[in-house]
Amino acid sequence: MPFARIDLIQGKTPEYRAAVADIVYKGIVDVLKAPDGDRFVVISEHTPDNLIYDPNFLGWSRSADFLLIQVTSTVGNNKESKLAFFRYIADQLKEKLSVRPDDIMINMVYVDRSDWSFGNGEPWN
Repeated sequence: MPFARIDLIQGKTPEYRAAVADIVYKGIVDVLKAPDGDRFVVISEHTPDNLIYDPNFLGWSRSADFLLIQVTSTVGNNKESKLAFFRYIADQLKEKLSVRPDDIMINMVYVDRSDWSFGNGEPWN
């Protein structure tokens, strides 16, 4: 069960935001091997003063097109899957939306199945 959060500076079109969500979802299904239909994505737009990041941290050159992508998941928790997911997202965002790789930051958070409830206050077993 992956859950993706995508943070960006406001001003992108609905089509752009949908395309980013589609790319992240496809990576979750195709690379991390989540079941198709397991689509839970939140996109949050921020004013420039509310998305705070160092534009040059670790030698990158981040612009106002910066995307912060966080995926919380129970699947894909091995080094090969993580690296393949990072590469897939960067390649697809560059190819489909011309997002510069310097503007993409991805964070993976892994949790246990018992950390989820899909409804009715009941745990996922």
